[in-house]
Amino acid sequence: MLRTPVLLLNQNYEPLTILRVRRAITLIVLNKVDLIENEDGRLLHSISLTFRVPSVIRLRYFVHIKRKEISLTKKNIIKRDNHQCQYCGKKSGMMTTDHIIPKARGGDDLWENLVCACLECNNRKGNKTLHEKRMKLIRKPKRPNYFTFVLNEIGSPNVKWQPFLFYS
Repeated sequence: MLRTPVLLLNQNYEPLTILRVRRAITLIVLNKVDLIENEDGRLLHSISLTFRVPSVIRLRYFVHIKRKEISLTKKNIIKRDNHQCQYCGKKSGMMTTDHIIPKARGGDDLWENLVCACLECNNRKGNKTLHEKRMKLIRKPKRPNYFTFVLNEIGSPNVKWQPFLFYS
């Protein structure tokens, strides 16, 4: 239970990060955060105290953060696209990245020009454009938001987090 994820919000309710119950309880005891949402009916007991298990906590002070840039790598493109071919939708097998506008035709290495593709679709498209091959994208590629990228690491978020999350 101490390893359960907890959403940490800035004072203005902006999502900052995900931490574990153990760290969240420490912040509560130190009076640095307010409990916003808890896990219904779940309690943690110490020798002298009982705590509701937190699900969402909010800092009592505002923290200015510089958002980290996500590096443009093959691994991160595949992660952004949830290991799904953006041409056929396949989610199994070997995945690679593909330039929507081929490099030979002036396409750049940009978040908006790279997608996850299965080997079959990548080979079928080759050095052609989507129009020439009559292929379509499942989802238009874009630069991922740092927090959304982190959120993808834990899978589907807790239902109690929904009012505080934004999706890009």
